[in-house]
Amino acid sequence: MKEMVFDTSNAPAYALSEAAHHLKLPLATLRSWVVGRSYPKGSGHALFKPLIVPSSRKPPMLSFCNLIEAHILRALRTEHGVSLTNLRKALAFAERDLQIEHLLLSPQLRTDAGRIFLDQYGKLIELSASGQLAMRRMFEEHLKRVEWDQAKFPARLFPFLSGSMDSVARPIVIDPRIAFGRPVLASRGISTQTIAERIDAGETVDELARDYDLQVPEIEEAVLYERAA
Repeated sequence: MKEMVFDTSNAPAYALSEAAHHLKLPLATLRSWVVGRSYPKGSGHALFKPLIVPSSRKPPMLSFCNLIEAHILRALRTEHGVSLTNLRKALAFAERDLQIEHLLLSPQLRTDAGRIFLDQYGKLIELSASGQLAMRRMFEEHLKRVEWDQAKFPARLFPFLSGSMDSVARPIVIDPRIAFGRPVLASRGISTQTIAERIDAGETVDELARDYDLQVPEIEEAVLYERAA
């Protein structure tokens, strides 16, 4: 199996708690994807193997590419209560039968191969027809928020502003080449964390908008993103 080579995109950059915050995922969920989790079996316990191989294991640190993997996994996992075992089987199917390595990092998710993968996944988890339609819609919404570069590697992620996926707005971007991969406002490259900290320090939205030459809604979106649960 050939190893995928990345530059800064594959360097350790995010602690689990930070990555969970950026993606608006429960920390326990992300941890189970990265380090696995135990479950009762007979008189003892067994371990679900992780789905994401972190860029650094001790302590576990995620790269930007790991962040993309977790973002796509969210579309497949969080809404349907799917077991990690079945999700792993579906990913193995993509690699074995569709000849797609590192499916969660591949723009082929947008092609017929991606649709075949979703069909197989729907069968494994026994989704109803309506459930499959809902899953496809969620999957598409997640894919729209990833941009790939000319080498077909993930280049930028536009995270959801909160745990909800209702908004189509993409004011925030995570780009490993900007601000060390921390979330910034897409229009100016200003750190969302910096904006939220200045608001907490007593500055007003209008003052920051003038200071950074931003629109008031952009300041509000940065704060919403940083303070969303």
